[in-house]
Amino acid sequence: MRIAFIHEQNAFLPELSAYTDFFSKRGIDCVTISRNDAKRTQSDVEWYFMGTAFKRNGCITIHEYTSSSTPPFAPLKNALKKQFNSKPDFRLFLNHFVDEQFQFSDNIPSGFRDMGVNLAQFESDQSSIEKKFDFIYVGELANRKIERVIDMFVNGILSQHSLAILSRNYHRLKTKYRSFANIHFIGPVLPKEVAKYLSQSKFGLNLIPNQPPYNQQTSTKLLEYAAANLPIISHEYAWVRNFQSEYGGEFYYVDENLSNLTWERLNAFSYSWPDLTEWTWEHQIRASTVLEFLESKFPTLKLTSS
Repeated sequence: MRIAFIHEQNAFLPELSAYTDFFSKRGIDCVTISRNDAKRTQSDVEWYFMGTAFKRNGCITIHEYTSSSTPPFAPLKNALKKQFNSKPDFRLFLNHFVDEQFQFSDNIPSGFRDMGVNLAQFESDQSSIEKKFDFIYVGELANRKIERVIDMFVNGILSQHSLAILSRNYHRLKTKYRSFANIHFIGPVLPKEVAKYLSQSKFGLNLIPNQPPYNQQTSTKLLEYAAANLPIISHEYAWVRNFQSEYGGEFYYVDENLSNLTWERLNAFSYSWPDLTEWTWEHQIRASTVLEFLESKFPTLKLTSS
């Protein structure tokens, strides 16, 4: 049996590694391809990260919505995706917020698969590892106002400290800040390599705009910072407050104008970390109901019992 995961490589998708690891261990062949390559790739299941998708005869299709559309014109983008995409056999949504933005009214079965973290990658003793960076930011750069933060390390109150940015598509920023030795651009790297860079850092930055859909979506970087026992500095927004209320942890909330992002205040704060028991990839995949759906279509599979 083969599952083809289909996306256009324009977003960080750590779930791809998680899915591949989960299904490969159970004897299922997994490939990651573009939408154009799908026509030339034989598979039993086509698993789309939306975007757009078109159903092919004889192939089980899963549509996964890891996010609602982003501004500008987010409602229009959602409506167009809903109208012009083919109907799948199963839908997966990140959470109820994403589901509600599309408001599908058909009878296609669906489930929810939230983000996760591979705790095994963070289990080694990191106390003796040299801290090369004072701060690290991991993830997307678009719509994060990242230059406001970088400028604080260039000519602001953090100019005596270092910042690592683990991302991609940062060439313009790297050129702009190339003369500043305390700004480091790294990546992209494989998901399993992220832990190495977190262990070399003193603080983790979780920079999320306080507007939909960003403020309603799970922060994978925050989960990874927590797994690495990295003190977390975050914007304050709906998802992080709800997460903290349910799973614990003490995070340093930075003001919108960044005025309280000072070395003295950050070091004086008492940090703690949330309970990540329910935030492993294994738990999230099993809780999504997609395994039960696949077993219903392929009766020889034994995914839920393995």
